[in-house]
Order: sequence, then C-alpha cells, then structure tokens
Amino acid sequence: MNQDYIKSDPWSIIEEGFDKEQVKSSESLFSIGNGAMGQRANFEEEYSGETFQGSYIAGVYYPDKTRVGWWKNGYPEYFAKVLNAPNWIGINVFIDGVSLDLNTCASVSNFKRELNMKEGWYQRSFQAKLSNNIEVDAKITRFLSLDVDEVGAIKMELALLNSNAKVKLVPYLDSGITNEDSNWDDKFWNTTSVDFDKDRAYIEAHTMKTNFATCTFMHANAEFNGVSIPAQLGDKTDSFIGLEFEKKVSRGEKISLTKFGGYTVSRNNETSELINVANTVIDQATAMGFDALLEKQKEAWANIWEMSDITIEGDVKAQQGIRFNIFQLNQTYLGKDSRLNIGPKGFTGEKYGGSTYWDTEAYCLPFYMATKNQEVAWSLLEYRYNHLEKAIENAQKLGFTNGAALYPMVTMNGEECHNEWEITFEEIHRNGAISFAIFNYHRFTGDYSYIPKMGLEVLIGIARFWQQRVNFSQDKQKYVMLGITGPNEYENNVNNNWYTNYLAKWCIDYALEQLEVVKDEYPEDYKRIVSKTSLTSSETEGWAKVVNNMYFPYSEKHEVFLQQDGFLDKELIKVEDLDKSNRPINQKWSWDRILRSPYIKQADVLQGFYFFEDHFSSEALEKHFDFYEPFTIHESSLSPCVHSIQAAKLGRMEQAYTFYLRTSRLDLDDYNKEVEEGLHITSMAGTWMSIVEGFGGMRVLNDQLHFTPQIPTQWKSYSFKVNFRNQIITITVSEKQANFEVTGDKDLTIQVNDKPLILTPGKSVQA
Repeated sequence: MNQDYIKSDPWSIIEEGFDKEQVKSSESLFSIGNGAMGQRANFEEEYSGETFQGSYIAGVYYPDKTRVGWWKNGYPEYFAKVLNAPNWIGINVFIDGVSLDLNTCASVSNFKRELNMKEGWYQRSFQAKLSNNIEVDAKITRFLSLDVDEVGAIKMELALLNSNAKVKLVPYLDSGITNEDSNWDDKFWNTTSVDFDKDRAYIEAHTMKTNFATCTFMHANAEFNGVSIPAQLGDKTDSFIGLEFEKKVSRGEKISLTKFGGYTVSRNNETSELINVANTVIDQATAMGFDALLEKQKEAWANIWEMSDITIEGDVKAQQGIRFNIFQLNQTYLGKDSRLNIGPKGFTGEKYGGSTYWDTEAYCLPFYMATKNQEVAWSLLEYRYNHLEKAIENAQKLGFTNGAALYPMVTMNGEECHNEWEITFEEIHRNGAISFAIFNYHRFTGDYSYIPKMGLEVLIGIARFWQQRVNFSQDKQKYVMLGITGPNEYENNVNNNWYTNYLAKWCIDYALEQLEVVKDEYPEDYKRIVSKTSLTSSETEGWAKVVNNMYFPYSEKHEVFLQQDGFLDKELIKVEDLDKSNRPINQKWSWDRILRSPYIKQADVLQGFYFFEDHFSSEALEKHFDFYEPFTIHESSLSPCVHSIQAAKLGRMEQAYTFYLRTSRLDLDDYNKEVEEGLHITSMAGTWMSIVEGFGGMRVLNDQLHFTPQIPTQWKSYSFKVNFRNQIITITVSEKQANFEVTGDKDLTIQVNDKPLILTPGKSVQA
C-alpha cells in the first residue's frame, strides 16, 4: 500500500484536506462517467498546479502514428488514442479581479471531496483565502446523467465570508486541448466553429484523420438571491468561448451557477444536425432542472445497485473497495451500444490508448453476464464478430492465409494498433480469450443461439490461425509454438508457453465440437457457414492432428507444467527474498534484467488453471499454485484476482483475503504507484470475481450453478446477486451459514458444496 488518504466509508470516496501532491491521484479516483462520456475530477475553476486534464467521449479516437526506431513488416501503422476531448466543465471565478486558484490561494481550509457511489454524483467543497485576503466558501456538485447521456450537470455555489466584492463567473468551452501521451505532438482536433446564443455556447470540431464530428455545448444560468443574472459574451477565440455573469456580492451572500454541458457526436447523429441535437438536449435538461435531473440520477443508480451491489458486513475498507470497483465498471460500460467496449482505463486516463484488450473477454464478461441481462454480454460478443474481417486482415498482414483470424491485442475498430512488437506479434493468446468467452457465455446463459448465428465463424477463424501458427517438431514429434509472449509480459519471445499452447489446443477442439453441434442441430446455418468459410473435411482433419499432438513443457522433478521451455534455467529467487527497494521492478530494473529474472508479472500458467479448472485436480492446482505464486510479483492489475480465486479454492482464506484487498483497493491505495495515470477499470471486474467465484465459489458445471461458500475471518457476512438464465439468485453468507433465494416463477436446483439444493421463489433456503 502506497497511499492512505481516502477515508473509509461504505458508500463514498472521501478526501479531506487539500494537498497539492494528491491532486492528480484524486483526479483519477474521483472520475465520473456514464458510458457515453467521462472525465477526470479536474477542478472547474482555474488550477495552475500540477494537473492531468482529461475529458473523453466513448468511441472517439485518433490514429497516432506509431513511434518506433525502425520498421518491421506487418507492424501497425498507428497506435489508437482515446482523445482528450474539448473541455466543457470549466468555470473561471474572479473575485475583485483575482482568480480563484487553489494553487495560489493564501490558504485553503475545510477542503473535502466526495464521490457518492450510491447516488452517482461528485462534490467538492472548501474555504479559501485569495491573495487579496477575500475569503470565499465554495461547494461544487457535478454528475454525468445516465438518463440523458449526452449531458452533464454542474452546480457551483459561492459565498463571501469576510468582505463585499465583485464576483465574475465565466463558464466556458475550450477545444484547445492536447493529449498527455501524444507520440508526435500532432494536432488531434480541428475546430470548425465557435458560436453562442444568449446563455448557450457551442464549439464544433472534428478529429483529424478519423473525422469524428462533435459539438461541445453548454448552457449556463447564474442566480443571486433567487434572481437570474443576464449572461454576457466573454472571450471568444477560434477554440474558446466564455460567457460572463457578474454581480456585486455582499459578505454572507451567496451566488450560484448551474451549467449543463456535454457532447453530441457524428457517431449517433448527422454532422449537420449536431447543434440542433445539442439544443434539444439542453432543452430537455433545462426543462427538468438540476435538482430533478439529479433525482433521476439517484433513481438510475438505485436500479443499477439493486442488481450489482455486493454487501460486506464488518469490514468497511473491503466494502468500499468492492463498491468502488462496481461503480467504475458501470460508469464505463452499460451495454447500450455494441460498437463500444471497455478500455483498461475507461474514462479516467489515456494510458493503453483507451482501447479494447483481451481483458474484456477474460475478466469483464462474467461481471456483465451475472449483473445485467444476457443482451449486454451478447453485445460484447457481437463486438468481436463485427470485427472478424479485420481480424482476418490482421492475420494476413503477418502472412497467415485461408481466413485465419488474429484478433488484435489493442483495437478501436478491429484493426491492430499496438506499438510494442513483443505484444503485437507474439502475445497471441488473446485469440483464445475470445473463443473462451463464447464458451463461457453459452455455459452461463444457456443461450446457444450466438454460436450458429455469429460465433462459429469466429471459432473457425481462430482455429485456422492456431493450426497455421504451430509447427511440427521432428525432434519432439509434437506440434510446438515458437516466439510467444504469454500473459506474463516479463517474458518475451519464448518457446512453448504452456498457457498459449494449451489454449490453442482447446480452441481447436472446441471449434471442432461446435461444428458437429451446429451440423446436427442447425443444418441451414451449418451449410451457410461452411460455404462462407470454404471449410473442408481435410482442413478439420489437420486441426485434429494438432489437438492430438500438442507439446506441453513439463517438469518431472517439480510435477508441474513449465511456463515455457527453459523456465528452470533461471535463477529461481522467490519474490519474498527480493529486497523491497527493487519494487516495482518495472520501474527500477532494466528490461534486460527483467527478462532474465524468474519474476512473473501476472498469472500465466495459473491463468490456464483458472479458465480450465475442471480439467485438473485440486491437487494439481495446489502444486502449480505453490510453485508459481512465490515467483509472481503481481505488477499487473489482472493478477491478484486470479490468485485470490485459486487461494479460496484451496481453502487458504487468509491468502485469498489478502489478494482480494489488493485487487479491490489497487487504485484506492495505489499499490503500483501509478494511479495518477488513471484507474484500472477492466481489472475491477476481477474484484467482483474474487468475491463471487472466490469466496462464494460460484461455478457452472454440468449445466447447473454450483457454490462452495466461504467467508474471510475479517467479515461478519457478505451477500451478492447473480442473474442466472433470467432468474435472480441472492446469496448471503455469514460465519455460520449460507442462505439462498431466487426470484421468478419456477423452482431452480443448484448445487451447494456438491449437494443439490432446490430454490423456490419467495423462500429463503439455508445451506
């Protein structure tokens, strides 16, 4: 743990006291979003100190040219960047001509931030003494509407504490923004118009290259003693427009400003209509007013929490952690648009480009399947089907043929856009996560329809890739896979990464199985797919040879599968014997030293045991866990959750709880010393998995829901809900027992500790 300034609270993230060193971290932690847009918790008023400005629009990106020292055939031409969008939140404040700037104020007291997760709003309050000795009391409330997702709302309330003064409020729009992570300092936005109409203002701009057109808009209304102050046009340039509200305010009096702002975009509207649509949105927001729109926000979040909340009794830090993770996941993606997906940083920063990774299929899909309806999970799978042709093109660029598909490691539109060769070319296990997600969706929802409609084509393309990517070793008389990077990115260009080899074998086998099912049960779809893909029996016979003859590195001495060939040649010094001054090694060591070390960034072999737990015995899991966990340094946000689940499976609840705290409070406590860059959104789904699959022991086996509930000693009880095949099951676990309830109109049989339990709607059943 590297920071500890966030106050413990079950429903809110709270910071008390102003510390300039914490500003960028708090900008990440207090970020807000509504699935369509999001923003870091930047101050509305001017702030001249260290800050990371960030506002983002879902699906709007720029193809920043890849920056490498030399080129390679097949190398992606660009690295997609989620763009820092035009800023609409700004409200400059001048008191007797002096700017309210917490970086230059004589003093700041009673500073408090609160992100209310239960109701979906962010608030900041403080008292400040300006350089002219005037003291002001401020409260600013902000939220991004879930009901009208083009609009956000801000209410700023100011009171003078010790003097009369002239107060000028300047709400503004600004398209003169840049990205922190630009490779070449390109201009990302071209502003085409800046305009206003009384209390409204608009900036139209489009992205360079990708040509996403946007209208950034605002409406502002200032009041003093309940009476509106007329708006005046302030500064107006080719990328900035401000409105001005000015009033003489006496000591003890309050002045307030309400601002509605947001974006209309060409992804959803005709470019010529963006201002008209913006006006419609403004009309809708102003007709409701700030308070009514906030009430709608509270109702919308109440509906989300009704299904997705996890309650923990007896451990406030753990409770705060899981709710923070669930809250941020829902702020990032709500499943309304199948063109969108989940970026590792969501709307909280620019690292990783804001693009889609394999994290979605491996970690996020289970959360959305169980806490939403299956249509949301379907949308995530449909996203990949819609990018199948691009995946085939990606493979073609690397020399693969015949419809082989390589899904991108990083993408905005299906095209590979990652800029590190060892990941772009070699971390190909991401293909397997997509096949596994198709399997996982069918296993959990019972809905097979995706496979004949879309999924089988994806499975065929992926199987073709694996069959071409392996080669037959005359020495081993097995199929091997060379030049691979597994999930452990602290190993590059290795041979026979066990996880990748095993996943490839499984993917081909699963594709062969589904071909037979679709052939027997969906003959028309089978004919269509075979014709479309030109699949032949001789080709599938070749697949079967790979399945039956895949090589897996194994140590007879340790009785474990080896992460890759040569792993035992390393100097096997455990993490506990590594001096803490060397941590994190990705910030302290050279890349050469990391690659020669035994240290594992995240679950690799154990990731395979997580996906395919039912393929192995508990004894095998224990041996592999005990061998690999001591070398795992957990410098990936995706690592602790897998280890928490497996520690719980092994009955090691103290260890499982420690890993749970790390994954749930990864950002709140800044374990990896990088939270100011943004939050780890996709790994937050792993926090949910740690409780539901780890402590709750939820699995789907033989078409039934299974639970093996356990509870950490630090907790008195916990509860969660899952939507299993359109029936809501509520699970409550205490120190002495577990209770199960189901909603719906029919009984449901589940397995608890390997014994059948019949659930009847309206009745609580104890196990």
